[in-house]
Amino acid sequence: MDTIVPGSDAEHVLAAAVAAGRYPRLRHVAELPHPKGVPVLGNAPQIVSLRFHATLEDWARELGPLYRFDVMQRTAIVVSSPETIAELLRERPAMLRRASHTANIIEETVIPGLFTAEGEEWRKQRKLVMRALTPEVVQRFFPTLSAMTERLHLRWRQAFEEARPVDVLRDLKAYTLDVTIALAMGQDLNTLEHEDNPLQRDIEFLFGRIARRITSPIAYWRLVKLAADREAAAAQARIVHAIAGFIAAARARMDANPALRAKPDNMLEAMVAARDEPDSGFTDGAVIGNAITMVFAGEDTTSNSIAWLIELLTRHPNVAAELAAETRDALAGAPVVRDVRLLERLPYLDAAIRESMRLKPVAPLLALEPLVDIALDDVLLPAGSMIFLLTRQAAERAGELVQPERFQPARWMAPGHAAAGSAADPARKSFPFGGGPRYCPGRYLALAEIKMAMTMLLRNFRLERVAGAPPVEELFTFTMTPSALPVLLHPRAN
Repeated sequence: MDTIVPGSDAEHVLAAAVAAGRYPRLRHVAELPHPKGVPVLGNAPQIVSLRFHATLEDWARELGPLYRFDVMQRTAIVVSSPETIAELLRERPAMLRRASHTANIIEETVIPGLFTAEGEEWRKQRKLVMRALTPEVVQRFFPTLSAMTERLHLRWRQAFEEARPVDVLRDLKAYTLDVTIALAMGQDLNTLEHEDNPLQRDIEFLFGRIARRITSPIAYWRLVKLAADREAAAAQARIVHAIAGFIAAARARMDANPALRAKPDNMLEAMVAARDEPDSGFTDGAVIGNAITMVFAGEDTTSNSIAWLIELLTRHPNVAAELAAETRDALAGAPVVRDVRLLERLPYLDAAIRESMRLKPVAPLLALEPLVDIALDDVLLPAGSMIFLLTRQAAERAGELVQPERFQPARWMAPGHAAAGSAADPARKSFPFGGGPRYCPGRYLALAEIKMAMTMLLRNFRLERVAGAPPVEELFTFTMTPSALPVLLHPRAN
């Protein structure tokens, strides 16, 4: 990928680049292959928002690793080459940004934070968040994570004893929301056992509005406010007010125990400590924005990652049995992991998580915009172009995996079940946490949550797929969500 000239006219850029001999021939976007559409609407009638990712992947199999599609006179470029995707991700945030359409909706619905920040503001926000998401902070938070995992275990045990059905998908969302809010805000909402918490309702409501707005063809709420849009604004104000109170409580704790400034127990304390340093350049608004961002980025993504792995294990009981054996040996009779170091001693579970994220990533595509005119392969892309990166399809297109459609955790393992880490392993073509400078800062926490939930589940319960249940479908909102999780839990003998 080459930068052309910032802000230059695409026609002149094309002529100058070819004349200079930089390319044998530089193509226009209009010359890219594309699915057949209809006048005015383009490909809009072929796109169903809940299957948006699958439609783009189907077109990629038909049209190749670089194509375009049109919706209402707007052209989008789709990339599925793993090498090109890696190159584009490396150029963020200097030459590319998150799609402004997505970023603007998130910022106006929730509040600005690291997820939507760009350029120098991103670099500044990144320092704040990285201070709050170090492995050391997560490890000090681990006793809370372990206690919340035990809470989930006891809830499922009690449901079995009382012959009550378990809504596993709902409980996983509540579990990850509780964990994320405890780390990000220092509060235990316990939405797992209490579904009527007003902060939880507000957060879930705003998540739903974001998903609807991102997939809406028209930004109607900027023209007229419906009742739901007015409620979204009120929910946003209530969340900001609540977090401001949490910040005040965190400062009071840190004033009473100054050691917390050097060794904070959660992300909120770490961000407050960084914000309060002399000449930090941060405000309480930055702390509030990134606390909300943490919840927004961490709840659905993590719960859906766990759900997809469970779904795959119900269809591959031999893998589930091997994972249960590994977990039983590691926990040595305990119902949950109580020593954080054990999370690094589960190589087959680590491989299964990686394989699940390859097949069922919660972010099967990313949307970017170039900040300058660029030449992508031999195609001129003007600044502001919409680019979709098909991160799941990239792993399929790499062509280096045997039977890539199959769930085979062993492909991530070296002989003897030692986790592979060489440049030749499949991770080189997989992007579950993005890539480049904007690699997900919450990766360590997300993996810790997934491993905690799965070790508890596999150690204490046997999975059974609900007989006659229809196939689980992939639904694309802001993340790729399973349509259902038809699984029964059968307690194991201690």
